[in-house]
Amino acid sequence: MRRMLFWIVIIVVVVPLAYIRLAPSDPARFNRQAKPVDTATELRTGGYVWRKVLEEDGQNALRSLADAAAATPRTQALAGSVEEGQITYVTRTKWMGFPDYTTFGIYDTPKGERYLEAFGRARFGRSDLGVNAKRIKGWLAALK
Repeated sequence: MRRMLFWIVIIVVVVPLAYIRLAPSDPARFNRQAKPVDTATELRTGGYVWRKVLEEDGQNALRSLADAAAATPRTQALAGSVEEGQITYVTRTKWMGFPDYTTFGIYDTPKGERYLEAFGRARFGRSDLGVNAKRIKGWLAALK
């Protein structure tokens, strides 16, 4: 009976946690811009989008955001680069290793304006309890 309980715990608890920690991140799925929403919006699906129309080319702002993200613990680049105009980072939670994806990019509007976007979202679950918004707002402080 104890042995059976041990295996049930392994299957129900350890296997899902191992999957969350070790699941591969597909750059094609996560290195993308957000769908059209308001300028700064908390998403219902555990995410956050921030946008700002640029008056300059935006490369310096994108580089500042990328530097701030790269200096964050448990954060690594997944795809893209500042030179490409879009870069995605993966930040994992300290204990459980849940991945959050943040994409910074410079994009054009249909009217010809350029804007800088920060798009953060959780991979697992429906809510991130505001963690992506807080992280992005912290990185945006690097722009000031």
